[in-house]
Amino acid sequence: MTQPMAYPGRPAAPAPGAATPELRIARVRPHARRLFWSALVLVAAAAAVGYFTDNLPEPFEDWMLWAVAGAVVLLLVVLPYLRWLGHTYTVTTRRVIAQAGLFGRNRRELLHARGYTISERRGPLQRMWGAGTLTLSNGVDEPLRMANIPAVRLVHEVLSDQVEVSQILAHRDSHSIPVIGDPPPLP
Repeated sequence: MTQPMAYPGRPAAPAPGAATPELRIARVRPHARRLFWSALVLVAAAAAVGYFTDNLPEPFEDWMLWAVAGAVVLLLVVLPYLRWLGHTYTVTTRRVIAQAGLFGRNRRELLHARGYTISERRGPLQRMWGAGTLTLSNGVDEPLRMANIPAVRLVHEVLSDQVEVSQILAHRDSHSIPVIGDPPPLP
């Protein structure tokens, strides 16, 4: 049983006291513009290897060139990409989850129902790309910092809506609301 919708397109509110499933709203990674220099290094390394293969001065050999190029690509391309790939921020209907790391996972959660303030910071380059940093603080725990989020205005709006909806549902469920059904027996 759900409540009638006032606005078309909005999800229906669950019935009072009913369990609500946790749905994923968004999963984002930090903005990929940090990988620009890595992509530039990859192109430069490929061009250098292509040019200098079989063109090296006498004391050097091609395997040395390939080894140096492989080390440069590993350190300046693959590791930054894996670091970027290991950071995710997930927004669900109940909480915000921040995860970091590929092998050892560091995970933090912040519930919408507890409420929190959202502060947004955008530098000049972040404004140019539509990105920004959101800091979520509930006043008790250490603030959750969502760094360099793409479409930061949209994520900010979604988080604000989720806090409001979660608090409304928690308040509604905390009060005893009679379920309309069979009338109570008469004395």
